[in-house]
Amino acid sequence: MTMWRFLPAAVIFYLSLFTNSELLLHANVDTFIVFRSPVPIFVAVGESVFLHRPWPSLKTWASLGTIFAGSVLYVATDYQFTFAAYMWAVAYLVSMTIDFVYIKHVVTTIELNTWGLVLYNNIEALLLFPLELLIMGELKKIKHEITDESDWHSFPVVLPVALSCLFGVAISFFGFSCRRAISATGFTVLGIVNKLLTVMINLVIWDKHSTWVGTVGLLICMLGGVMYQQSTSKPKAAIQETRQEDEEQLKLLEMQVNSETNISDIEVNKSREGN
Repeated sequence: MTMWRFLPAAVIFYLSLFTNSELLLHANVDTFIVFRSPVPIFVAVGESVFLHRPWPSLKTWASLGTIFAGSVLYVATDYQFTFAAYMWAVAYLVSMTIDFVYIKHVVTTIELNTWGLVLYNNIEALLLFPLELLIMGELKKIKHEITDESDWHSFPVVLPVALSCLFGVAISFFGFSCRRAISATGFTVLGIVNKLLTVMINLVIWDKHSTWVGTVGLLICMLGGVMYQQSTSKPKAAIQETRQEDEEQLKLLEMQVNSETNISDIEVNKSREGN
């Protein structure tokens, strides 16, 4: 029953991985990061509509708008615009939005620990892999690699694949841990602002990257992520007031329980005296 309940989440997760890979095949890393940037806007709407969370404040909307503005600035300067790349980008945008909102629902409703979520998510997604082999023609490519290429099992090939598996498990574990702790929108923004190091590496190592104007757009996206964190974090005074209110409520509950206990004890004693 748990596998059937988790199956839609695994399908959405697999689709997000698939569109992610296709986007990286048809576009550069910067384009991938930028199309990840508007996702929090759609996730915020999805959380409010489907998960019944409060609508974001004006400061939060401003931060999400800043992220989107940086994305538009980048797209306007993208010299490698192709129709196929942006079609996959739109598909990735849609799948990631559904993924973040629905998996947040799964994490809060299905009673599994973090490793259980990792296990169900990855095993069920793995069971969907044969479909991609048939639909996308990957099976022929694998046969070609095995028969015609002699170095597919060599160390330079095995090492990055093994490292990707290791990092994949780590991302899955810590990702589900974060999804439990923060909102879906917050988790999405977290995934954007941690791309700064990725952008720097891309600028240094590879030649397929944006112009300096596009890089400014990327930095604006990350600035919006910082603004989002500031808009959702409570000030210390508000946190202390909340704690004080919680402590007062606990004291009132304890007093109420004690009074009810004393009344019940008095009634019991009276009934005993009457007997």
